Amino acid sequence: MKRVLLAVLLCFFPSLVFFSHAAEPRQEPTQQERARTVYIFHQPIVMLQAKFGLTTPEERVLRIHRTLRNFTHADVQSALTIVPVVRYNQQGRLIVMNGKSVMLLTQGDLDEGDDLTLDQAAQRVLARMEAQRTALRDQYDSGWLALSVVKTVGGLLGLVVFWYGAYRSWRVVRRYYRRRIIENRSWLPQRWRRFTGAIETRLYAVLMVMLGIVALYAWLRWVFSLFPWTRVWGESLGDWSVRVVREIALSIVSALPGLAIVLIIFVITAFILKLLKMVLNQVEAGRLQLPGIHPETVGATRKLISVVVWLFALSAAYPFLPGANSLAFKGISVFFGLMLTLGSAGVMNHAMSGLVLIYSRALRKGDVIRVADNEGLVSEIGMLATKIITRENYVVTVPNAVVVSGKITNLSVQSADGGINLTVGVTIGYDMPWRQVHAMLELAAKRAKGIDLTIAPLVRQLSLMDWYIAYELQVRLQPGQSLAAARNTLFSNIQDVFNEFNVQIMSPNFVMQPEGTVMVAKENWYMPPAAPPEGNK
Repeated sequence: MKRVLLAVLLCFFPSLVFFSHAAEPRQEPTQQERARTVYIFHQPIVMLQAKFGLTTPEERVLRIHRTLRNFTHADVQSALTIVPVVRYNQQGRLIVMNGKSVMLLTQGDLDEGDDLTLDQAAQRVLARMEAQRTALRDQYDSGWLALSVVKTVGGLLGLVVFWYGAYRSWRVVRRYYRRRIIENRSWLPQRWRRFTGAIETRLYAVLMVMLGIVALYAWLRWVFSLFPWTRVWGESLGDWSVRVVREIALSIVSALPGLAIVLIIFVITAFILKLLKMVLNQVEAGRLQLPGIHPETVGATRKLISVVVWLFALSAAYPFLPGANSLAFKGISVFFGLMLTLGSAGVMNHAMSGLVLIYSRALRKGDVIRVADNEGLVSEIGMLATKIITRENYVVTVPNAVVVSGKITNLSVQSADGGINLTVGVTIGYDMPWRQVHAMLELAAKRAKGIDLTIAPLVRQLSLMDWYIAYELQVRLQPGQSLAAARNTLFSNIQDVFNEFNVQIMSPNFVMQPEGTVMVAKENWYMPPAAPPEGNK
């Protein structure tokens, strides 16, 4: 008689898995229980727990396994029967197929918790094994095999049609979003529609790919279950998918309380930050005063408080995050901690320097400053760098550490109305009356545009040098006036006024003692445009 291939017999009774100490299988077996339960096509049949002499239940299962290997195709065609026997001084029920013993079930294999008699337990075992035997017998029928081949081909065609339909639907979705972008029919702005349309199209493509993989998985499981040689694979795929879905569902359900706590923590944090933002906005607007907080420092204070509060909230919520205690989560934490440690030295230096600038109020946005070789308008004071717009309309970014370590000259901090003091210098020889030079510089300042004449120009003699005198002219610019433009206009007017009164702007240098004394006669002290005081006329 032709024997069934060894692989088929192993598929018929593959791995032998066990549940609890009873004839009835259990849903949550331990490792020891898995070693005692017969498993046919991944279906638990019976648990053997009686020990006969030195033969353990595990050895009984192995003997049953070896017995099943000797069954033939003709044996599988015969129905299973139960024969009452007495073995080892115990009442037992012998399950027989085509006159050959399959397994022995005794009174010692029962569990009192199942509340079953020996006959009831044997009938249940017989029913489970008979269902598997009948399914295997039907699948060995030539007509069944031919029908299974037809079903396989039909299922494959259906799978291909499903894949093609998914691909066509993705192309339709892509054309739909492109048409909406071209026709501008979306309620979203056009620049957002282009971005979100591409994302939505790709998300739909990912969804179709996932559905295609799921369909392939379902088709493989169904095809494997049609043939006796691959039926065990089909059962394995089905059990694996059910187990994965169950584990995912249980993980999601078990994570819900922790996620709810995390959500509550974040909601409370957002509410606290919203309240603090309202208070700080009042301080920034000048309607509320808090010790140590000024309107200029409100922006930085808001950011610092937000960072501190969110870090505290994250620390409180961390233990409740799913997988917070896993090795992967801990490895990621160590990785980010190492990156922060190695890369934050320079960043923290600039950040702390930025805080010093902000809270010392050494400069503010809109101030005209001079830092090192850079002079211009402060456009931004960030946590890491300060940006200055120069007279050439260049944006110069100076790291905060450089700003703090150097000298900062703030040209507009003393002016409440936003005006800036501008000073220019000129050197003139001793042969020119200083009163005339003063008058010419004041006249040039009065003729220049952008000068605030409500504040009188001020002329100083800074130094009596070896061959000339250093003069300085200081004027107040009108609010909003460009420093570079005002300096250019003032220089131009100084040249015009000096030329008008025939005074050369030149610093003499003597190689030898001149023949006459270099001085101004008293009658020339008040050369135009200088005028003597009223009492000296």
